[in-house]
Amino acid sequence: MMNRTRRLAALTLLVAPALALGPAVAAHSAAPAAAKCNVEVDSAGKYHLWGEGFPAATTVTYSGSTSGSVPIDKSGRFDLGGLSGGKYVVKTADGKTTVTCATVNH
Repeated sequence: MMNRTRRLAALTLLVAPALALGPAVAAHSAAPAAAKCNVEVDSAGKYHLWGEGFPAATTVTYSGSTSGSVPIDKSGRFDLGGLSGGKYVVKTADGKTTVTCATVNH
């Protein structure tokens, strides 16, 4: 009986820290969606710039034929229309993410 108690105590010491770290490690290992953006031409010949996978509730700057900034919504998306030119680069405010936008042809 004594050996069984000691084994259970030793097992508890080994397993408890792993269980405590499990959810924290899992939360950090979940990779965020990769930021991406696309440019499409509308029927009036203007360009539509949109993106997803950016940090929520922040701002990104865009540069190309036109430049400016646009807020990111709580889902990590932005949507901007009425632009000229079809080549754009989007950068997060902290400078950690820069994405060259892909041109989408329909």
